[in-house]
Amino acid sequence: MPDFEQFVPQLTADGSFTFTSQEFGEDFHSHYGAKQESFLKFAVPTQLAARAQKPALRLLDICYGLGYNTAAALQTIWEANPNCYVEVMALELNPSVPQAAIAHHLFGNWEYQYNEILTQLAYKYQVQQDNLQAELLIGDARNSIKLIQQSGFQADAIFLDPFSPPQCPQLWTVEFIQQISLCLDTEGIVATYSCAAAVRAAFLSAGLKIGSTPPVGRRSPGTVAIHSDSANANNHCILPPLSQEEQEHLLTRAAIPYRDPQLHDSADTIIMRRQQEQQTCTLEPTSRWRKRWLLKNAGTDS
Repeated sequence: MPDFEQFVPQLTADGSFTFTSQEFGEDFHSHYGAKQESFLKFAVPTQLAARAQKPALRLLDICYGLGYNTAAALQTIWEANPNCYVEVMALELNPSVPQAAIAHHLFGNWEYQYNEILTQLAYKYQVQQDNLQAELLIGDARNSIKLIQQSGFQADAIFLDPFSPPQCPQLWTVEFIQQISLCLDTEGIVATYSCAAAVRAAFLSAGLKIGSTPPVGRRSPGTVAIHSDSANANNHCILPPLSQEEQEHLLTRAAIPYRDPQLHDSADTIIMRRQQEQQTCTLEPTSRWRKRWLLKNAGTDS
């Protein structure tokens, strides 16, 4: 039996639970509400209820973790259309995480109908039912994403949910997000909780158009991205625009993206490469941008 002692359920503000990662030193979810985050940062921004009116949907869940984002997606889709066929590809580094979520009965207070699906996915790594095909790929997501891209999988919705860029830069690089874009359907949408300028710059470098999603529990918004050429072709893909403050953030040194040319460098190497690029760039210091907007916002509030 796996050792689940390192995974201690942590209560969040909406009554749902999360874990703290000892490896990355961060919680898997926002303390404002783990369940709430999965719906409002991922299922809602990717417009799953509307997209569920199609006969079939394909989801790519990067950093499956406890399984909350996939759980929220399935609930959202099948509440909108019980007949929608769903295909899920999920990527996770550590299989003990979703297994610990099941062992600790973390879906017990969700009033959730699909525990059997999540249990089978956590322990067997695949589920095949009349209206669902799901697979959990265990390993470095940088390798798994290549396999998915080579298979021709095209996702209607992609959830990008790694630990924060300073802790897990490997999955926020230009090169990794380029791989994500290759797995995104022409009318698909990517959602992430991060609004970091480096992350948004990586989306832009990958040829995607970005928008801002409303804050959930905290001040910072999330980010959604679509293929640039789908922005005008499909009304479903109208994105919430970035504010002037957010646009100017992309003109500062914070917007120097993380880079991992061969998709196998260590976190330390990726961070050092970015720091060196920041030191030699001519972009505005981020501290100056922050001070300017603190003054502007203070003037607005007065």
